[in-house]
This record gives sequence, C-alpha cells and structure tokens, in this order.
Amino acid sequence: MELNILLKNNKKTLILDVRTSGEYSTFNIPKSKNIPVHELKSKLNTLDLYKNSTIVVYCASGARSNSAAKILSRNGFNSVYNLKGGISSYISKKK
Repeated sequence: MELNILLKNNKKTLILDVRTSGEYSTFNIPKSKNIPVHELKSKLNTLDLYKNSTIVVYCASGARSNSAAKILSRNGFNSVYNLKGGISSYISKKK
C-alpha cells in the first residue's frame, strides 16, 4: 500500500523513524516520530496508544525498520508495516 494513500485514509497512522537522531534531524517524513531502533525495546510503553493503530516503520534502506517492525509485532502491535526501501525510496518517489 502506498504511504500517501494510507495517511490520507487513516489519520491515526503513526510514522515511526528508527534511524539515529542525527539521521532524523537531517531529513525525515513530516509528522514522523523518532525512536532509534536500539532504543525501541526500552521505549515501547511510549507507543501504547498505537497498539491498535497502523504503524509504518522506516529507516534509511529498510534493514533497521524490518527489525523494529518485528519487535513491535512481537509486543502486541497489530498493524505494523515496513516502508519498503526506507527513506531513500520515499525521497525518490517524491521527486
């Protein structure tokens, strides 16, 4: 599913950037929340409001976000998607 369509149809979608804060500050998807993947397990409680919402996870290329998506799914988050190709793909599609 295309990210833009998902966002238009579901206002409760969380866009979760799991890159480092430095990477996030360089460029990010508007309205995304940044929790680096290495901090995700310790910060899961901050995402409890999104347990039944759609969560789209992204990183630079898709590897870290794939790990993060698995962590979320194993911890009771029901609708988790990994942004295919990461931020690189998102940027190229915006052009």
